[in-house]
Amino acid sequence: MDPAFADYYRCPPKSIGWENADGLPEEKAFFFFEESLAYGRCNGHIARRPAQAVQAAIAQNSKVLPFELNEVIDNLRLEQYVAAVAGAKKRCLDSAWLNRAYYSLRPMLPVMVRKHLQKIHLTGWRDIAFPSWPIDTTVDNMMQSAMRLALRQNPENSIPFIWFWPDAHPACALVTHDIEHDAGRGFALNLLAVDESFGIKSSFQVVPEGRYDSVPELVAAIQKRGFEVNVHDFNHDGLLFSDRALFLRRAEKINEYAKNYGAKGFRSGSMYRKADWLCELEFLYDMSVPNAAHLEPQRGGCCTIMPYKIGNLIELPLTVTQDYSLLHIFNEYSTDLWKQEIAYLIRKNGLVNIIVHPDYVIEERALSLYRDLLKYLVELRDQRKLWIPIPGEAARWWSARDRMTLEWLNGKWVARGEGSDRATVAYACLDEGQLVYKVGDQRMIASTESSCVVQSK
Repeated sequence: MDPAFADYYRCPPKSIGWENADGLPEEKAFFFFEESLAYGRCNGHIARRPAQAVQAAIAQNSKVLPFELNEVIDNLRLEQYVAAVAGAKKRCLDSAWLNRAYYSLRPMLPVMVRKHLQKIHLTGWRDIAFPSWPIDTTVDNMMQSAMRLALRQNPENSIPFIWFWPDAHPACALVTHDIEHDAGRGFALNLLAVDESFGIKSSFQVVPEGRYDSVPELVAAIQKRGFEVNVHDFNHDGLLFSDRALFLRRAEKINEYAKNYGAKGFRSGSMYRKADWLCELEFLYDMSVPNAAHLEPQRGGCCTIMPYKIGNLIELPLTVTQDYSLLHIFNEYSTDLWKQEIAYLIRKNGLVNIIVHPDYVIEERALSLYRDLLKYLVELRDQRKLWIPIPGEAARWWSARDRMTLEWLNGKWVARGEGSDRATVAYACLDEGQLVYKVGDQRMIASTESSCVVQSK
């Protein structure tokens, strides 16, 4: 079984009947697997741009895929496709020296100047065809296509798997706060109290050096209230991933801060990232990879709404538009976009990962908007059984689920392994060609929506 598919569904290996083709070409290409755009080695037409992609030829009743599913999934999750996407053009701040200059001057630049420069940097983001904005589910749709293929080859028309979330929750939501400047450091405990008033425990990501004073005291105050503290970059100068040697020196110090703070998670500054470098960090999980990074300084995206592994790390991707983009790029003081994204993520049984910075919600207008968001999350928790843990708990669940197995015992499938007391055995089946998940007494249609469609006012 493909490792990526096994990690995603946690189903018995013998349930899967397909094989990957041998003798694949050396050159990677874009192609379609059913309705999902894929990137990797594939027998057949070579398409160097997404617009040239054609359907991968899979003969009816064939048990051989003309590509390697695991490779294609990794190419998306690890953003190996970015350089090949025509829309991924170099922008002004992609220049190393301009990026250094910007971040060195950033603390002295007025907000209006920063916003103007950022909008220039984001020019053309609406023209990016892939990944889809605001949420791309290419990886998840390909997993569903692979499951449908497995079901068509399965005489029982039913495949058991370990449900994505504990206690049969339909989806998971995380509330996270990156503290960027002195103002945010000063408002962090106020924001913590707001979360607490809604019965939500969140995580706070702190910059360990160079941004604000008394970090250990802040860490202790946050943890005393039962909230989570994570490491946010090193000094948030935009250079963490600019040079391998520099990264390794800083990673050593970041790991020390993690031990001192008891931090289990990491998020890089401004979502800069190189997936293959993250493995040098000694954390349980990372939150540095956006799902679709149209509005981030570094474009790309992992194209999935589910946690996944990068080496020994559990990646919890960012799946909801950041508060800064909503308030200062779109100048939007409404929860409409957030609600549309969250509703879509729940329909897809995915991860809702939210960033709200203490720095940007100090004014009452923005804080009121955030309270509206929390109210909506609480309604979903109470009415739809949405799971809202701290990120570390979600990462621990996903890590435990990754080690669980299914066993046939006394005439039924049961989950085995640490944490399996919270696991639910679900069943994937076909109903008139449509993929359906049966979770306990519930029957969920596996959403085939390829992207989140934003409805304008």
